[in-house]
Amino acid sequence: MAGATGLVGREILAALLADKTYASVHCVGRRELPLKHPKLVQHVVNFAALPTLPKVHDCFIALGTTIKVAGSKEAFRDVDLKAVEALALAARAQGATKLGVVSAMGADSQSPIFYNRVKGEMETSLARMGFKSLVIARPSMLAGQRELLDQPTRPGEQMALLFTKVLKPLIPANYRSITAKDVAHALVQAVIAGTPGVETLLSGSMQSA
Repeated sequence: MAGATGLVGREILAALLADKTYASVHCVGRRELPLKHPKLVQHVVNFAALPTLPKVHDCFIALGTTIKVAGSKEAFRDVDLKAVEALALAARAQGATKLGVVSAMGADSQSPIFYNRVKGEMETSLARMGFKSLVIARPSMLAGQRELLDQPTRPGEQMALLFTKVLKPLIPANYRSITAKDVAHALVQAVIAGTPGVETLLSGSMQSA
């Protein structure tokens, strides 16, 4: 799995390590995590030049950044599209038949909004790779403490989360904020279930899961 330093990725890793379905978990990233676990094997990699990965059954990708953090649109694409594609292809080459990926609500390869368009392009690319089962999580606004992960706080996001919390009963389930743990739990369980084809999880179903 990749993206374990993010809000959802951290929860995915925790879920995988706790689940008896998996005997070992290979975590790839640009730096080593300050985490030790009998099932965890860490690989420090350059996503632009991935080494040969170990044999795997399932792959989970929660890579993502923002244009502000990345510094440019091209740098954003390098992470949210190219790195995701590279890891998925590498995992596919090593035997992975099931893939779970964290995308975003509004992902659409034809969207005029750059962020949504890149996410949509990523989904389309993964769907063409031949995985037996592809699970795409499209969460709405994520609730979590980014500062604990050394991520910049987002004042606008905090205000929006408070707003949606107050108006929760009036907001459709798919548009309500959702915790990273709920997203991770739903994604892991869906990948384990392995429904053939492409399955898209929206916030309403992930919350109920």
